Amino acid sequence: MPKDEIEIPKELREFMLEKAEETFLGQKNGADKQFRYGNLHIREYNDKFLIHNDKIDPRKDPIGHLVYDAPEVLIGLACAIFGGSQIAKKAMNKDSKKLAVTSGLFSSIIFGYMGYLVTKKIKNYLE
Repeated sequence: MPKDEIEIPKELREFMLEKAEETFLGQKNGADKQFRYGNLHIREYNDKFLIHNDKIDPRKDPIGHLVYDAPEVLIGLACAIFGGSQIAKKAMNKDSKKLAVTSGLFSSIIFGYMGYLVTKKIKNYLE
């Protein structure tokens, strides 16, 4: 759980803002549902709510939200694109087009996930 996240156990009090909207935007992190109310991101679990404040509301500025609140997603995508394309280029020079596409896709998944994980760990360390 990030340092700026607040946990509210459901046993203490059932909590939900009336005007909060259910959303698919954001990482669910195992939550049953998630809601947004302005910059407030609320994850609902079976036994609790986890709440944190984003710097930018992704419904209003998705790119700004990725840059300031979820840079690990952008870096993961950049690693996927760069790493996958480099592997595909090398495979294209040596082998068939089918192998180049397959190896490019496979490696992009690996590079993207590695970039995401490393950036997430650095972000959590700095928080």
